[in-house]
Amino acid sequence: MVDLLGERGALLRLRRPAIGWTWLRANAFVLLAAAVALLAVGWALFPSFFAGGDPLTGVPAQKFQSPSAEHWFGTDNLGRDLYTRMVHGAGLSLSATLTAVAIALLVGSLLGLLSGGIGGIVDAAVMRVVDVLLAIPSLLLALALVTALGFGTRNVAVAVGVSLIANFARVMRSVVLRVRGEVYVEAAHASGVRWYTVLARHILPNSVQPVLALAAVEFGMAVLSVSALSFLGYGAKPPTPEWGSLISEGRNYLAIAWWLTTLPGLVIIAVVVAAQHLGRVAGREEHR
Repeated sequence: MVDLLGERGALLRLRRPAIGWTWLRANAFVLLAAAVALLAVGWALFPSFFAGGDPLTGVPAQKFQSPSAEHWFGTDNLGRDLYTRMVHGAGLSLSATLTAVAIALLVGSLLGLLSGGIGGIVDAAVMRVVDVLLAIPSLLLALALVTALGFGTRNVAVAVGVSLIANFARVMRSVVLRVRGEVYVEAAHASGVRWYTVLARHILPNSVQPVLALAAVEFGMAVLSVSALSFLGYGAKPPTPEWGSLISEGRNYLAIAWWLTTLPGLVIIAVVVAAQHLGRVAGREEHR
């Protein structure tokens, strides 16, 4: 009996590291995506901790230095450290992205909730507007809106947010239509509960999870849209660093300083891929 227990304990000790290693391999990309997202958030919240230099001033004698241990991302045409400018630019770029996603989430979810919950002419009217918005490419719509609103990071955030409303409205409506047919919702209607109380207490709490997962996916697309508009010159005025404007500033020096566009572009790609992967993982967990 003792021998059997001893053998069983030895097998369990052998299996535990194997199970841990299997879990780590299966979730390696999720952990990497989470690390990238946390690093980007850290840049935005605590830029001085990650890069203590001044992003606006440089040393002309050190201009166009390639990436090195002293300057991780190299220096630009004025001798400014590109890594420092990327870190300090994360605050503006990510805050604009977060504002855009928040606008799209709130307005789109409200429209989808009213459309699916009330139905009838309200549903038809809201969905026709949503169809029109979906027919226009989101970046083109954001460009048209920011042209009308004017330059500035705040206007860029509003324009990108409006361009994403239709996606949230359609997803929210589809979930609300499913939840509206549940027994507890029909029981609430049968007991005489007002329609707006049913929406707020019964339908909305059971419909938000897919929309929140969509918000994580759309966060990545919003990063691209905000950076694209900043690249086109609609964001903050120079020399204030933004991720898109940093790529725009470096495009004139591609032949002699490839890092000025390549490294900021890789950072944007990493953040976009990380956000979308985390959003898809959250969506799969919600469907289980």
